[in-house]
Amino acid sequence: METDRLFIRPYTNEDLPFLGSLVSDPRVVRYIGNGKPRTKEGAQLFFNWNLTHRKDNEQLGLQVLIEKETGEKIGHAGLVPQEVEGETELEVGYWIAPAYWGKGYATEAALAFKDLAFEHLHVARIIALIYSENLASCRVADKLGMRVWKSIERHEKEVLVYSKEKTPS
Repeated sequence: METDRLFIRPYTNEDLPFLGSLVSDPRVVRYIGNGKPRTKEGAQLFFNWNLTHRKDNEQLGLQVLIEKETGEKIGHAGLVPQEVEGETELEVGYWIAPAYWGKGYATEAALAFKDLAFEHLHVARIIALIYSENLASCRVADKLGMRVWKSIERHEKEVLVYSKEKTPS
């Protein structure tokens, strides 16, 4: 898959060092999971967890974002099943390396995955789980036309559940 500025492809074993750089960076993971950086072993566990989604559907899971202009890996994004209050929802997720923050890459990638979810996977709704203090991710969700659906607690923090329903064609 590609967008105007990005190539998007599944993770491979060769991407494990890059994934390690993302999950070990406190700035990147501040609003992800428990907010704590992961070790090399933690990166491998996260990599394996991500692969489990691809077994169900090759289009699911987080995928590597590559800047077309430079060929640099700049983050990842994708569609990941998440449980929210006992129901499985499809989340559009996006993580960008700090050097590429503020350039619109998260929005560009998330829009591509929103379109994939609605147009090819034919889901009725997508969500984004965002810590309430993560204003940058809230702005990305707003740009996707998502709105706060509800608030839940994860890791003893308030998490906003943004959602977007597929509009009838």
